[in-house]
Amino acid sequence: MDTKQYATATEVCRRLAGRLSDDVVSVVQSQIFAGEDELALSSLLLNLQYEGVAVTADEAEMIRTLLEDPQDPELAAVQVTAAVPPPAYRFTPTAPADAPDAGGADQVVIAESALVGGRRVRRAWREPLPEAANPATWVYLVQVAPDVDELRAYSAISSQLWVHRQEKWPVEVVVEGRLLPPYQAAAVTAAHQIWSA
Repeated sequence: MDTKQYATATEVCRRLAGRLSDDVVSVVQSQIFAGEDELALSSLLLNLQYEGVAVTADEAEMIRTLLEDPQDPELAAVQVTAAVPPPAYRFTPTAPADAPDAGGADQVVIAESALVGGRRVRRAWREPLPEAANPATWVYLVQVAPDVDELRAYSAISSQLWVHRQEKWPVEVVVEGRLLPPYQAAAVTAAHQIWSA
């Protein structure tokens, strides 16, 4: 995967966050970062079909540019929609009383974000609507400079979160000054800042 394809793959993952299940997006991001391009694209296409997640024509074209065979029948089997659906979640800066304590995870995410070029860390509580693919959980939004490799930052932060806390809470790496897809935009708008460089 060349630099342009890597950037395209990163954008595809960003756009599909909140639409595909958290675990699938996480696996695809990690596989792309590790250079397992074929495995990542196969996982992406199969899970888009399995979960019944539609992509826009623009997103389908982005995925096509990543495939070895642009006429791959797996891509042809993915549903295409006219517009990106609105986020299937509500985000709030605080969580219900019975939500898991995020204090320990905050420290891990903050420490690793500082090492990978993070500028600020926000956290939001995500509450699913009936059509959502994912459960209620904390979501971390790590803002980075434009020159930071988003997938590298994501892999570092999420792996440390698992190693130190055994937590798989979603981590969204967002670049300063870049227009965000609806899911990340909704999360950032509602999130509470917990750290800044």
